[in-house]
Parts: sequence; structure tokens; C-alpha cells
Amino acid sequence: MRALLALEDGRVFEGESFGASVTSVGEICFNTSMTGYQEVLTDPSYRGQVVAMTYPLIGNYGTNALDQESREPHVRGFVVEELSEIPSNWRSELSLDDYLKRWNIPGVQGIDTRALTRHLRERGAMKACLTSDQISPEEAVQRALHGDGVIGMDYVKEVTAKTAYKWDPDNQESAIWTVARGSSGEVRQQKLPPIRHQIVAYDYGIKENILRSLRRQGFGVTVVPAQATAEEVLALNPDGVFLSNGPGDPSALPYAHQAINDLLGKKPIFGICLGHQVLGYAFRGRTFKLKFGHRGGNQPVKDLISGKVAITSQNHGFAVDPESLPENVEVTHVNLNDGTVEGMRHKELPVFSVQYHPEAAPCPHDASYFFEQFAELIDNTR
Repeated sequence: MRALLALEDGRVFEGESFGASVTSVGEICFNTSMTGYQEVLTDPSYRGQVVAMTYPLIGNYGTNALDQESREPHVRGFVVEELSEIPSNWRSELSLDDYLKRWNIPGVQGIDTRALTRHLRERGAMKACLTSDQISPEEAVQRALHGDGVIGMDYVKEVTAKTAYKWDPDNQESAIWTVARGSSGEVRQQKLPPIRHQIVAYDYGIKENILRSLRRQGFGVTVVPAQATAEEVLALNPDGVFLSNGPGDPSALPYAHQAINDLLGKKPIFGICLGHQVLGYAFRGRTFKLKFGHRGGNQPVKDLISGKVAITSQNHGFAVDPESLPENVEVTHVNLNDGTVEGMRHKELPVFSVQYHPEAAPCPHDASYFFEQFAELIDNTR
């Protein structure tokens, strides 16, 4: 079945439909990861977006329940050059095609994703309509123009937890597992460390591997909704506060800016991704929209303190404006591709953040040490 991918600037790509036969509109972006398409689909940070994968063959290892980063996929549509119709992996439970059908998400293959990516890099992020309906390219472009994008949108309210909850109280979801060698396929689990610190994690669209990583580092985690006030968090008397990733425009979250501003100086704070941007607003700074964003597992970041470079996993379309930060906030990390802020810390308070994903899932684990750094920060402020 024919499918159209129509961009709001009039560019139209034609391909073959897979997944659900529906029409969907969102901001289109591209991800450069070679693996991890199911983690991309289920990352709440992609709420409101149509995602194109630059790697040419997608779907070859299928999908399974264990690799999901949340309860459901959040993308508005999925664009690939070639769909692998026959998955080949012993862990596969559903093909990518069946998985998208199950969740009513449209996909399109046969798109020249290299041309699409070049177009977005040159023209910038924009809205797109993905449809298999029998409509004209002109109408599809109009639907893209009049649909919702990301600027000014609060998608956090759609993905955050409804109520507070304890993460993995029985130590079943966070266990470190490895597949034993041999033909049995036996899965061996390693014991988790004892809990050293009790923290609160703000759920702006938190990924499950973040929660697993925190527990594996010795944190007991209480997850709270994005709208939780500073008073509600302080009433739990945590040792520290974690600010998660999430979707949408960071400027559209005044309730989050105020809550974190009210927590400054009262508890150690560590933020990542959207949490990093929210912290920027709590410092009375601001953000700006990147031309086409950073999405993938190959973003080089330099630590300005140590001089070391890490290859990082990223997914964001906004960045903190360094000129807007007060003098008592220091930029600690920068992106080597475009010089944008990738990390910052307060010079006087136990507060720091990074723009990227130390938990990876998928891609490199160069930055996983930040969870240990958060534990050390809590120890040093007790």
C-alpha cells in the first residue's frame, strides 16, 4: 500500500506502508543509531514526533517486551529505508510491522532516508504528515502545516506518572542479567547492591533503564509525577532529587521550573536531558531550539574540567543558552560538533546536570559514571 511522507515545506516522499494504516502528524526528526529501534520507539522523549532511522535496514531482530523503555511506544510515525520482514533473533516476540500495528502507529519503508536527513539538516526541523490514506500530496502537506509540532507543547503531562510510586521494591526489575554461554540459553542474574541512598525521581518521561541504572548504583527510588511541588518532594525527605528526560518544549513547563527552583540548596540534584533543561530554567536561564537536534548514539562531548571526550547517547531538540546562565553556574561539558552546552553545575550548591543519557539504552556507556558521581555528591553533602 502506498504511503506519503509530506513535510510542511512542501517536500513529499513516497514509499510503502507498514504498521497501522492511519494518518499521523508530528515534528519529524532523524536518529543515527545503528541498533535500538525498539528503545527509540518506547522512549517517552519522542512523544509528538515522527522518527526516521538513518541506518538503512531496520527490524531485523524483531521486538520483545524486555527491551521496552516504557509501557508503550510514543512516536507518531516511523520512517525506514528498508524493513526487515523476517526477524532473526531468539528473543524476538513480534515483528516490527506487527508491533506497530498493535499500537496503531504508521510506518513507511522505501523512503530515501539519506535524502530526507540531508533535507532536515539543511532546512531544519519541521512538521510532517505520514499517511496511507488516499489523499493528494498537496492535502498531506496541508495536514502537516496545520498539525501540532513541538514548539510550545507540553507533552510531559501526557507521559508522566499519574501518582507517586516506589520503583522495583522487590528487586526484580533492576537485576543485572547476562546470558550464560552454551546452548541452554540460561539467564543468570547478579545480585543488586544494598540501598545506600533514598532519592526522588521526577518523571518527565523517564526511561526504565534510568531507573534500573539508579537502583544498580545503590539508590532506592520513589518516582513522582512531573507536577509534584517542592513541598511534596521535601515531605518525603529524600537524600537527593533526580530530574529525568522527557518530551516537548522545556519552556512550556513553568510548574517544573518553579518546583526545581524551590528545591535548589535544599537537596542534591542531578538532571539529565529535559531535566537538564528544566534545571536551566530553575537557574533563571533559558533554552533555544536546535536546527535539527541531536539524536543518536554517536555524539562527541568534551568534559571541560578533565579534557576527556566521551561518545554519548542523545535525544533532544533544545539546548540551554549559556549566555543566559548566572555567574554562579558553570558550563562543564560541550558538544564537539556544534559547541552547545552538554553539562553544567552550580558553583556553590550540590547541583549538576548533563544534556545526554548516561544510562544509554541503546548505545555507548561512556557516561554511566554520572550515577556514581551523584552518589558521591550525596555522601559529601550529608
